[in-house]
Amino acid sequence: MSKLNILIAGPTGYIGIQLIKLLVNHKNVEIKYLCGNSSIGKKVSDYDKTLTKNKLPKIVKFDKKYLNDVEVIFTALPNGEAQIISKSLLKKNTLIDLAADFRLKKKSEYFRWYNQKHKATQNIKKSIYSLPEITGKKVKGYQIISCPGCYPTSILLPLIPLVNKKLINTKNIIIDSKSGYSGAGRTVHKKYKNRNLYESLSAYSVGFHRHNSEIEQELRKYTKKNVDFTFTPHLSPMFRGILSTIYLEISNSVSLKKINEYLTKYYLKNKFIKILKLNKQISTNDVINTNQCFISVCKTKFSNKVIILSAIDNLIKGGAGQAVQNMNLKFGFKINEGLE
Repeated sequence: MSKLNILIAGPTGYIGIQLIKLLVNHKNVEIKYLCGNSSIGKKVSDYDKTLTKNKLPKIVKFDKKYLNDVEVIFTALPNGEAQIISKSLLKKNTLIDLAADFRLKKKSEYFRWYNQKHKATQNIKKSIYSLPEITGKKVKGYQIISCPGCYPTSILLPLIPLVNKKLINTKNIIIDSKSGYSGAGRTVHKKYKNRNLYESLSAYSVGFHRHNSEIEQELRKYTKKNVDFTFTPHLSPMFRGILSTIYLEISNSVSLKKINEYLTKYYLKNKFIKILKLNKQISTNDVINTNQCFISVCKTKFSNKVIILSAIDNLIKGGAGQAVQNMNLKFGFKINEGLE
């Protein structure tokens, strides 16, 4: 079959650069347009020297006329921008958003957490929140694919199967997540100019991080009730990677082994989820520069409590890799195309 033509809006951020690095190795696509604002007229190799040898178009200002020439639009833009582009989509277009524009299914929730009105409410129904291993081929029926946030990816992959199977107590779940500073984007050094990002660990948005909204939304989808959890994110002195430590309570009828066996069975046919042996210690180093998620179920000193460790690369599995995975599902490509 002929290659899909691709437009990437927002190509110079950490996620945008990572997306380009994956797509230049994808045999089924061709990058037709790179669209930016402050970077117009520049080359992406000005932002990442490893892309110097690739034949990529110069960055131009987005124009909706480009939609006539492409099948897929990836948006890695500030929140609200993909909503504007979505209103100009043609029938032939699929929009895959790496920001938060279509993650929440209620416009009131979007306003509550992002403090801006949704600019394309008519397109919310045309969108799907797609965690590939959970959503699967459902993406085929949607024109707009919303990729989960990086923190929720690391959290929902272990939790959704367990809450759906009623293997854990949905009260008092504690989630402690630590991310590399690339998760805050290229402006991270301006945003946290008074902190030493290279030698310190910082908690932020304690109790009210925006990703609470999508974690709550997706867990409620599978339990049909509110799930009581506390989520605290941290910036770690590393460039990339996320390690989430999740504290859970279980009933006497559920064992550590049962949880591990169920997760292993649930993800048996998934190339990118690896359920490790019980009590295996993991680190972000295990998954850096891959589209993998490593999950480890660990015992505690209490028989009714379990700790789950979940590690991903925030820029790949928590961002660009997941977007490519969703595209592969949508168009029937090999699930690992461009991701090995």
